[in-house]
Amino acid sequence: MPETIYYTRIASPVGPLLLAVSERGLMALEFDRGDVADAWVESRERNAACARQLEEYFAGQRRQFDLPLDLRGTDFQKRCWQELLTIPYGETRSYADIARAIGNPSAVRAVGLANGQNPVAIIVPCHRVIGSDGSLTGYGGGLETKRKLLELEGAVSGSLV
Repeated sequence: MPETIYYTRIASPVGPLLLAVSERGLMALEFDRGDVADAWVESRERNAACARQLEEYFAGQRRQFDLPLDLRGTDFQKRCWQELLTIPYGETRSYADIARAIGNPSAVRAVGLANGQNPVAIIVPCHRVIGSDGSLTGYGGGLETKRKLLELEGAVSGSLV
């Protein structure tokens, strides 16, 4: 029997978001671009816990998420994403820091690629990864969104772009 994925769309201060959960947990949190898989089923109810926690996060009332995740990717990607989950609210790390933390210090570019493939934005905080020189680098939601998320968390000032 095929797996059922439940999705919903929510509004946020950084634009519309698309949430999707499997029976195992949250598998996608994306900046909504309009398309969903044909087999996905719309369900606000199945995504309610995630939507509520995101509302609390954007209101400054939540610093950690407490949701089951269903991260799907290569072993390397999953190691990178698990490391992202260890970056505390309000702090940043460089791609080189992540590469060292996963035991592969020469994999800085691969870490950047894995970061770019993160299926669960915000909750798996790839926005907390910046360049070694402190600059904001690529982000699926755009650099302005990355800056807004880091400002919300107190990790950067409005002057850093």
